[in-house]
Amino acid sequence: MSDWKTVPLASLVENLDSRRVPVKQSERQIGSYPYYGASGIVDWVGGYLFDGEHLLVAEDGENLNSRNLPIAFRATGKFWVNNHAHILKGPPHLLRFLEHYLNNLDVAGWVTGSAQPKLTQGNLNSIPINLPTDLNELEAIAKILAALDDKIELNRRTNQSLEELALALFRSWFVDFDPVVAKAAGRKPAHIRPEIASLFPAKFQDSELGLIPQGWRARSVTEVVEFNPVRRLAKGQPAPYLDMKNVPTNSALPEDWAIRPHGSGMKFQNGDTLLARITPCLENGKTAFVNALADGEVGWGSTEYIVIQPIPPLPAEYGYLLARSDDFRAHAISNMTGSSGRQRVPVNCFDKYLVTEPPSEIAGAFGKIVAPFMRMMKANVEESRTLVALRDTLLPKLLSGELRVKQAEKLVEVKL
Repeated sequence: MSDWKTVPLASLVENLDSRRVPVKQSERQIGSYPYYGASGIVDWVGGYLFDGEHLLVAEDGENLNSRNLPIAFRATGKFWVNNHAHILKGPPHLLRFLEHYLNNLDVAGWVTGSAQPKLTQGNLNSIPINLPTDLNELEAIAKILAALDDKIELNRRTNQSLEELALALFRSWFVDFDPVVAKAAGRKPAHIRPEIASLFPAKFQDSELGLIPQGWRARSVTEVVEFNPVRRLAKGQPAPYLDMKNVPTNSALPEDWAIRPHGSGMKFQNGDTLLARITPCLENGKTAFVNALADGEVGWGSTEYIVIQPIPPLPAEYGYLLARSDDFRAHAISNMTGSSGRQRVPVNCFDKYLVTEPPSEIAGAFGKIVAPFMRMMKANVEESRTLVALRDTLLPKLLSGELRVKQAEKLVEVKL
């Protein structure tokens, strides 16, 4: 490529590894600044070492070989870095370019060690980088990548906000009983339309759970949701498969599915919630709402899932929000059994877990509010998946010169 050049990484950026300071977990002061390791944020601390936009590159760890996660990622603002990630400083557009370049590069030739893979500073510095000699073209490529990255990040944040709203509404209605508290005090319930507020009583009654809204019932959770419902899928039949590693820890919808012949595993369909029942997946928060299948389609996955399906009139989304609730998760974790390191949640531990069952009118009203949230989240995940595929297709073509910047800009404009 006559208008491109190949130079070592060290000639493009400043390496700030000497400023890194690892801090043992027992010695960290909890705070609001991210503490980065080889694959991203590992903690939040009370101080920072760096300020501004930087590129972090994994120095060690199995991920250098498996590449399950990006090995290069940008960090912005004030943050701390331990000695498991190299830290590079340079112009923002160059860092963006290098982030994608390194994440699409086979770095096996620069990684040493088998038991503990390591990308030394010297080897990182020596990696050859192909880039345009024209800085305007480099900036244009970075802007294309930024436009795609920013939209993907916006979709992620939007979904996070939608899920937080749904969880807040679940807690308000079914845990804290805010509308009933307000009416009992002679106030209008906040943030609820009058026709919905009228569905809630203005008094409480005694129950096994303590005070609950008048007319509601304290029930075993097994009476309002079905655990591990029967789903039919023939042995060997190709079907959507969800690997445990792809179950999200802090969001509702998985982004990566596969098609595999059905073997041994839990079966599920749209509207089901998947709760990881084995340590450490449960403690880490692995939980998913299934809404990516075709109508009537059955998917399958790990035997370590508990499948949850609410019993009507409770809406499907109730199962996911219940599984994300603090009290439900604490109950599951406290009832794990088995040897250390392989503990599991027995489904029968939920027999004595009590919840409040609302009248059908309130259950229906709740579903009408939260169901659109999940549909919007699904649309955002699907759009982001398309944008990731576009980005991953464009990047090697841009780097090889097969595709010119103006052509790539037109393709991106169509998608955005």
